[in-house]
Amino acid sequence: MDDEPDVRLLLRVQLEQAGFEISGEAGDGREAIERIAQLRPQLVLMDLTMPNLGGIEATRIIHEDYPDVHVIILSMHKHEDYVIAALRAGAAGYIHKGSSPQEIEWGIASVTSGRPFLSPVVLQPAVETYLAGATEQDVGAFDQLTSRQRQILQLVVEGRSSKEVAQTLNMGVRTIDAHRATIMARLGVHNLPGLVRYAIRHGLISADE
Repeated sequence: MDDEPDVRLLLRVQLEQAGFEISGEAGDGREAIERIAQLRPQLVLMDLTMPNLGGIEATRIIHEDYPDVHVIILSMHKHEDYVIAALRAGAAGYIHKGSSPQEIEWGIASVTSGRPFLSPVVLQPAVETYLAGATEQDVGAFDQLTSRQRQILQLVVEGRSSKEVAQTLNMGVRTIDAHRATIMARLGVHNLPGLVRYAIRHGLISADE
């Protein structure tokens, strides 16, 4: 699941050459959820930064609604904050996009056999951060948002108006505005540019969007 068709094509070719069967692909988080509901794959390779619904929230939904589907995050982000957020959301693995095809194959084999897998380039910083105090009691403000609020945040920072967000999520405009105010208060952000900066730091959108 990646919003770049060229990346999906390259990955498909690599995995098919390695003997894996590809049941489907998607270009954004919402489409990914729909495809998983239809296809029920054994494993999903998920990018972090995607439109409509980011990889972290999509992973959280998959983990809750389809616990038999394993999710591996395949991302260019290697900062420990992203790794820990992905694992908290239910990801079974995290592979850096700069990894070799062989490492991706190892990760898939590990996760499908029930063992978590993290690329070495992201493993050590994540472990150090976790041991330094990143426990269940030490959750960030983003983790304290509800699933619906995280979805609203994603759409807002993509530039959607309250009306557009309401139509996408089948909610009332006033309800969206109320959620938006709550989101800003919980994140300690007071305007849209601040929300966008927050979203970039947490991998919801990329800096060039």
